Formats: sequence, C-alpha cells, structure tokens
Amino acid sequence: MEALAALTLAVLVTCGVYLVLRARTFPVVLGLSLLSYAVNLFLFFTGRLVTGAPPLAGGALPTADPLPQALVLTAIVIGFGMTAFVVILALRARGELGNDHVDGKGDGQ
Repeated sequence: MEALAALTLAVLVTCGVYLVLRARTFPVVLGLSLLSYAVNLFLFFTGRLVTGAPPLAGGALPTADPLPQALVLTAIVIGFGMTAFVVILALRARGELGNDHVDGKGDGQ
C-alpha cells in the first residue's frame, strides 16, 4: 500500500512540475492543480494508511489521525481559491497581451 501511495505521489509531482515548466498558461494552471492534489494526498497519507479504522475512537483500537484530514479539507479550499485566482490572472493576461505565453511574448518575438 505504501509503494502505491509513493508511486501515486511521484506521478502527480512529476506531471505537475512538467506542466508548470511549459510556455503556455493553461498547462501551468493544470500543473499547479496537480501539485496541489499531490500535496493533499501527501497530507492525507501522513495520517497513517489504515483501512477500516475509525477516525476517532478511544481505547486500544488503531485509529486514523484526524489532524491530516482537517489539513486536507483546508488545503482543498485553499487550492480551489488559488486555482480560481490563477485562471482569472491567465485570462486577464491573455486579454491584455493578446497571447497566452507565460513570459508575455508571442511565438514570433
């Protein structure tokens, strides 16, 4: 289970970094979203990979840690706000500059 979790995180981070390094704004937005998902999964996986355990229970039962779950919920909201802001920023740059390159220069410049 841990190997699958690590592989999933590695694929998300690799694809996210690859897309962030592109010259157009839409792949950069997708890359930032993938990196945000990778961070959310990492925070979620820090709460122990226990299947079938209740999040809160007293006694000797193995339980999942509720703090990473709360952090993931907060990170999802922050990630959604960040994605909305970056999309609006990209649309505004496209409108003012006339192209969607990250550096503001067109193909022929």
